[in-house]
Amino acid sequence: MATTEECRAALEKLSDNMAGADGHVREATALDRSVSCHIKDLDITFVGRMRDGRIEVHDTLAGPPAEKAQIRLAMTGDDLVALVDGELNFAKAWGSGRVKLEAGFRDLLQLRKLL
Repeated sequence: MATTEECRAALEKLSDNMAGADGHVREATALDRSVSCHIKDLDITFVGRMRDGRIEVHDTLAGPPAEKAQIRLAMTGDDLVALVDGELNFAKAWGSGRVKLEAGFRDLLQLRKLL
């Protein structure tokens, strides 16, 4: 099971990857939205903001998110690490229910470019 530190490191790596992206992927990450990532097996939530092509994690909270972020992710810590390391396909994980992504319709259309 991935630790809190490993999950935070994975989110930082994801942010770095997003910041270095080009083309359609860069466009998809250009949103300015609140973000939460609930790690189900650790029962913690990273909360922050997607802005300027990066994810800024502002806090780590116990339990599910108290407030509804504009972009919400939920998964296990191992799945987060595997996604960021390229060992787990996001579309397949989302389709099978291993990863949950919730956002407004317009944001989902923009984020699909990341897939």
